[in-house]
Amino acid sequence: MGLFHGTPGGGVQELPWSQFGKSVGAVALLPDASQEGLWLGFSDGGVSHFKDGRVLASYTSVDGLGAGKVTHLRRDEQDTLWAATEGGLSRIRDGRILTLATKNGLPCDVVHWSIEDDDQSVWLYMPCGLLRVARSELEAWVKNPERTIHSTVFDGSDGVRTRGAAGAYGPRVTKGPDGKIWFTAFDGITVIDPRHLPHNDFPPPVHIEQITADDHVYDATAVRDGRLRLPQRVRDLAIDYTALSLVAPDKVRFRIKLEGQDRDWRELGNERQVRYTNLPPRNYRLLVKACNNSGVWNEEGAVLELTIPPAFHQTTWFRALFVAAAAALLWAAHRIRIGVLEGRQLLLGRHEAEVTALNERLMDAQEEERTRIAGELHDGVLQQLTTVTVDLGTLKYQIAPGSPAKTEIASVQKKLIEIGTDIRHLSHELHSAQLREAGLTQSLSSYCAEFSKTRGIRVSCEVDSEVKELAPRAALALYRIAQEALGNIAKHAKAKEARVRLERSDGVVRLTVADDGTGFVPARAGDSGGVGLVNMRERVRQFNGTLEIESQPGRGTTIRAEVPVGSG
Repeated sequence: MGLFHGTPGGGVQELPWSQFGKSVGAVALLPDASQEGLWLGFSDGGVSHFKDGRVLASYTSVDGLGAGKVTHLRRDEQDTLWAATEGGLSRIRDGRILTLATKNGLPCDVVHWSIEDDDQSVWLYMPCGLLRVARSELEAWVKNPERTIHSTVFDGSDGVRTRGAAGAYGPRVTKGPDGKIWFTAFDGITVIDPRHLPHNDFPPPVHIEQITADDHVYDATAVRDGRLRLPQRVRDLAIDYTALSLVAPDKVRFRIKLEGQDRDWRELGNERQVRYTNLPPRNYRLLVKACNNSGVWNEEGAVLELTIPPAFHQTTWFRALFVAAAAALLWAAHRIRIGVLEGRQLLLGRHEAEVTALNERLMDAQEEERTRIAGELHDGVLQQLTTVTVDLGTLKYQIAPGSPAKTEIASVQKKLIEIGTDIRHLSHELHSAQLREAGLTQSLSSYCAEFSKTRGIRVSCEVDSEVKELAPRAALALYRIAQEALGNIAKHAKAKEARVRLERSDGVVRLTVADDGTGFVPARAGDSGGVGLVNMRERVRQFNGTLEIESQPGRGTTIRAEVPVGSG
C-alpha cells in the first residue's frame, strides 16, 4: 500500500511508502497552499513535505518533533504548520521546530488534534481533556520555549468524552460557518460552541490554613496580626492552603511565592500543599493565589508574614565576633611565623658570618702556606739545585775530553737546570708579591705573557685599566682563579689558544678565561676530581660573587667569575 494520486485523466497513481523512506503508512495528510505539495504525518512518527515525486523536507523527534504517531496536521493564518503527536503539539516554521508538552504546562503529552476558533484561541483534544489556549499564551511560549502556559481544561465533568480519539484516519475535527467546533469521539460526535460556554466569573477565595514547622502545627487562621513567628533552626516547613469553588473544585489551580526565598511564582496546579527545607533565618512574605475552572484568578489571594529568628550562632553580632576572633588568631599566627622566620634569619646570618670568617681565615692560611712553601722552594731547594748544578759543571771540566762520564754529567746538569726552572715558576705562582706591588691588572698581564712562553699555549690577555677598586682579598681571589683556569687548560684541555679578559661592568669586576680545547660536561666535573672548580666557587662565594662554567665536549670551555666592586 501507499499514497494514491488521482491524475487529471481519471487515472490513479500509487506511490509506495518506501518512496518516502517509510515502511508504514501516513495517517495525517495536509495540502500546502503556499509551497504546494503535501505534508504527511506517519504512524511511526515523523513529518514529510512531498512535492513532484520528491521528499523536500523531513522532520523527526531527533529534530525536536514530538515523539510517536503524528495524528493531525494544521496550518494557521501565519503559514505555520502544527503537528499533533503522541509527544506533544509541535510547531514547524522555517525549519525550526518547537514542541509543547507537559513540561510547558499541558496536563498530558498526547495530542489527537488541534484547531483554532474564531476568537484566535487554539483547542487541543487530549486523553486528559479538551484544552483551550489563548493565542497570546502560544506567542509568549514561542518567544520563550521554557515558559509554562496557562490553559482551560474541559473534561468529563463538562460533558467532554476523553477516552480517546475515534478511528485512525481523519478528518477528526472541523469548524462550522457559525464558529462551532465539531469533532469525533469514541462514542459519537461532539460539538462545542466557543462563544457560548458556561463561564465562572467568581474568583475563588484563597485561605492559608496551617503551617507545619518540624512536625509542629500552627493554625494560620488564628494569626491576628498577619505575622507568624516560627522557632529557631526550622528545617522542614509545610504550608497548607485551599481555595473555595463549588462548581469544579478539582479544577482550581494555585500559584505560590515565598518572598525572601522564591525568585518567581511557583505553578503548583491543583496541589494544596508546598514544602520548603533549610530556610535561613529572616522575614518572609507568603503569597498564595488561585484561579477557578474558567481561569479567573483571585489576584488578591492570601498573604501571611513569616519570621524565622536566628539562633545565637546565626546572629550578626556572633558572626562579627567570630570574624574578629578568626582575624586575631590569624594575626597572632602571622606574628609567630614572622618571629620564627626572623629567628631563623638571625641564626642563618650568624652562621653565614661565621662561615665567611672561617673561609677568610682558611684563605689567609692558604696564602701564608703558599708564601712559606714558595720561600722554602726558592731559598732552600732551588739554591741547593743551583749549587749541585755548579758542582757538576766543575766536575765536568775535570774529566778528560771524550769520556762517556762527561756526557752523562752534562745530561744530568741539563735536567737539573730544567727542574730548577720549573721550581722557580712554581715559586712565582705560589708567591703573590708582585700582585701586592703592581696590582691585579699588571700582574695578570705579566702572568699571561709568562704562561704563553713556558707552556706553549698562545694566551691573549685584555685587562680594563678601570679595575682599581678591588680590595686585596678580592683581587687575590680573581688572580688565583685565573691561575687555576689556565693551569687546567694546560693539563686537560689540549688547547692551542686561550683568552683572558678582565673588565668592569655594572658594578662588578668580571674575569673571563676561555679556550678552544676539548671541553667537558660541567655536571661530570666531579668525576675526574674537579677540585679546582670547587676552589674557584669558594673563592668568589666569600665575596658574594658568582662563577659560571660553559663547556661542551669538543667546543672548548669558558669560565666567568664576577665579584662586586668594593667587596673584600
